[in-house]
Amino acid sequence: QVQLVESGGGLVQPGGSLRLSCVASGSIRSINTMGWYRQAPGKQREVVAVSTRSGRINYADSMKGRFTISRDNAKNTVNLEMNSLKPEDTAVYYCYADIYTWSSVSTVGYWGQGTQVTVSS
Repeated sequence: QVQLVESGGGLVQPGGSLRLSCVASGSIRSINTMGWYRQAPGKQREVVAVSTRSGRINYADSMKGRFTISRDNAKNTVNLEMNSLKPEDTAVYYCYADIYTWSSVSTVGYWGQGTQVTVSS
């Protein structure tokens, strides 16, 4: 069994900062891609930032220069540092990981339950 647990969401004023964290636990051999997605009310889920195990990172254009993703492979953790937050960033943020378990020969995708980020005055 694999679980992804997010933390760090909350209410922040425009221009503020927030740090999200996601920890994967369970029967994990290694994690390939790990990152963050978000879904605002009435919109489709979209990628925020993803990182491969080797360090290749991809940011969505609207987040470039404001958000920073980082990983700790030894702790199966991925973080998202969000700066200069805008009301448009309000969404549920989901952690995603593409994981090799000890019983699998290929990766399996897992999602966290999500954490709410609200940017408002």
